[in-house]
Amino acid sequence: MSLILNPIILSVLVLCGLCLVRVNVLLALLAAAIVAGLSGGLPIGKTMTLLSDGFSANATTALSYILLGAFAVAIAQTGLMQMLVRWLSKHLAARPAVFCLAIAGISCLSQNAVPVHIAFIPLLIPPLLALTNRMKLDRRAISCALGFGLTAPYIAFPVGFGLIFQGIVADSMTNSGMKTTVSDVTGVAWILGLAMFVGLLFAVFVLYRRPRQYEDLPLRGVRVDHAAEDISGFAFRHGVTLAAIVLAVAVQLMLESLPLAALIGLVVMVAGGAFRFSELDDNIAGGISMMGFVAFVMLIAGGYAAILKATGAVPELVESVVPLIGGSKLLAAVVITVIGLVVTMGIGTSFGTVPILAVIYVPLCTAVGFSLPAAVLLMTAAGALGDAGSPASDSTLGPTSGLNADGQHNHIWDTCVPTFLIYNVPLMLAAVIGAQFL
Repeated sequence: MSLILNPIILSVLVLCGLCLVRVNVLLALLAAAIVAGLSGGLPIGKTMTLLSDGFSANATTALSYILLGAFAVAIAQTGLMQMLVRWLSKHLAARPAVFCLAIAGISCLSQNAVPVHIAFIPLLIPPLLALTNRMKLDRRAISCALGFGLTAPYIAFPVGFGLIFQGIVADSMTNSGMKTTVSDVTGVAWILGLAMFVGLLFAVFVLYRRPRQYEDLPLRGVRVDHAAEDISGFAFRHGVTLAAIVLAVAVQLMLESLPLAALIGLVVMVAGGAFRFSELDDNIAGGISMMGFVAFVMLIAGGYAAILKATGAVPELVESVVPLIGGSKLLAAVVITVIGLVVTMGIGTSFGTVPILAVIYVPLCTAVGFSLPAAVLLMTAAGALGDAGSPASDSTLGPTSGLNADGQHNHIWDTCVPTFLIYNVPLMLAAVIGAQFL
């Protein structure tokens, strides 16, 4: 099969092309999934069946986002986040670069110290938009800060989601014939984390440092409570809200269930009087308005991944480029990272990409003569590439859901393109160059 006719290549080109001309991401994903199925030899009926059956892969994630959105709307209406905004306004309003780095730091905690992934974004970011508007802070810098915190920590550090990811890399490579431990992954993954940190600094201090004007518009799904905005002290409902947040985090950590955590948070807020029971319908509707689109995109992404697996496109893609490599380690490293980029851009998850790629990459790395550290570096980078820039990744959908709460942040041009350029380019360079010396 010609390389350009590979279902992954074709479908990802369709996905990226449609997204870049501002076709809705949901429709672009559907079109890419159909193209993948048809070009892979699947009948249209089978393609649509696989698409719908694949929804189950991300169904829990989708439900999590809806409930987290409702939880976020309820918290926003108590005025608790307005108190945080006032504190940040007092200390960081004149320091936009420091503000972005602070957001990156908070985001990092969501992967390792308190592994809630993107759950904090709808709680924290929408209430801060009025402040960032006054600062004239380019939201692309904030999306890069959030993208760094959502990806670099799990790549570099074996804690929280990082332990899960590095464990997947080690297990996948071991199962494919190259015995690897988590410590082997940790020993080289810091190179990729450092490359992303350099990208973060470039985004904040160079590329997106110029002021950008935004309007003060109402947040979608959030009813403005002026009494909450004007409150000067800590009220009982704020204590109840904090307790709900802490309990939700504890449930997520202990039971590893984001939907249950968000649901319990809502129940505690209702029972404690943080908001009236009659307002529950409005909060659920607000959560759907804020996070419903993200949830549906994740469902479609799960179906798209199922179609790609059914076509056998990944092995075909690798086999078609192997003859071009010869014995060149440099060319092999470039090919490995590019294939990882293409596959992850389509599937939208580094965690799900690694097991798919390891089956092919391990024999390829062995044949070319890469050492274990070099192979681990390439495998880790190949899995992570695209996660920060894929239209279907929760690492881009999460930041967009928060930054676009007032309708002034484009998912593709303000989140995906900036994070793709800022992080995927240094990741590829670090992987390719590092593999030559390890």
